[in-house]
Amino acid sequence: MKTLEIIDRITKKTEAAPFPSFTPTHVFIIIEALGLSAPIGRTKLSSVLQLGEGVTRTLIKRLQKEGIIKSTKFGCVLTNFGKGIFLDLSSRISEGLEIPPSQYTLGRFNVAILVKNSAKVVGYGVEQRDAAIKAGALGATTLIYTKEKFVMPGAPEDAFKDLPEIRKMLIERLKPKEGDSIIIGSADDEKSAKLGAKAAALETLKKILE
Repeated sequence: MKTLEIIDRITKKTEAAPFPSFTPTHVFIIIEALGLSAPIGRTKLSSVLQLGEGVTRTLIKRLQKEGIIKSTKFGCVLTNFGKGIFLDLSSRISEGLEIPPSQYTLGRFNVAILVKNSAKVVGYGVEQRDAAIKAGALGATTLIYTKEKFVMPGAPEDAFKDLPEIRKMLIERLKPKEGDSIIIGSADDEKSAKLGAKAAALETLKKILE
């Protein structure tokens, strides 16, 4: 998948610069943000990414070099090439959905993301949890959607059987299908929960395409 190759290339160290403090997840977030709501100024992008303005400026320059975004007097927007990358990612990974805390979440803020056709690669959800923690979240919970149930890997019970409100939110907003997975990133602040969920989702997408 060329999209992941491009994202990884943007975050590689160059000879003339120190190792970048942004990650593939930050690249994913900025492409998604601009795909959903552009133009966006650098200060706003810095806040969305939870990165300093200097680091955000460097990331923007790398995205411009790859032909993914361009700057206008109103802010940054995706190029046609960038829009193609956004459509590719959004066809595989949903937007984040904030859900209430439950026995299946780990923090005050919890963001659920659907990754299509990923149930076969999630294992027991350890890699998703580790990716979320590395991104600054408390962790991540991974659920598989099968036979119209949300189940923990290796368990047959419907996780949200007694939580109809959350179950309804996930089904109506994320529209899961057989073989999809739901990853819930958790943290004590909303931005870290989103970052953790997206990091775990991106890690899952990489596993699908290995």
